[in-house]
Amino acid sequence: MKISRLFLAGIILFAACTKKEEVVPGTYVDLNSGDSIQVVADPETGYAINSETQKPVYLYVDNNRDTIFTTGAVVNNKITRVDDDYYEVDDTKVIVEDKDVTVKYADYKKKFDGDDYKVKGDDYKLKVEGDGDSKLKDGDYKKKVEEDGDVKIKDGDSKIKIEDGVVKKKNDD
Repeated sequence: MKISRLFLAGIILFAACTKKEEVVPGTYVDLNSGDSIQVVADPETGYAINSETQKPVYLYVDNNRDTIFTTGAVVNNKITRVDDDYYEVDDTKVIVEDKDVTVKYADYKKKFDGDDYKVKGDDYKLKVEGDGDSKLKDGDYKKKVEEDGDVKIKDGDSKIKIEDGVVKKKNDD
């Protein structure tokens, strides 16, 4: 019973943290100009651009009043006001190096590198690769899902392996 609860908790945690941040086309407000703009993803970089001018959009606001960074990441509470009418990302909380983006939150951080991304917390790690492979570690609980759907789970002394739909359980007592 303990394993099934932990398995369910792991799935819920995995689903909550695997929302890939990307630019969603639509109408937004450019935070720095105050103008209503149509945002689309640049076909080369995936970053937000104004569909009319084809110029990059650095920070924009959606209907939920979320502030969104050019990569599509929500950066509420991670921006600073530089001048009276200009905002920028607080570089102690959002770090951009070429196509790598790291967003730091109070108790965890997310790092995006192309199609791959990682989430790290105090005792929690999640790595998702663009091909579908993923690894999750939360304390003594570990889960690995491969591109082909095979799953390996380790929880303390218990191990579960799901390969080609066949479930194998093992306890190291």
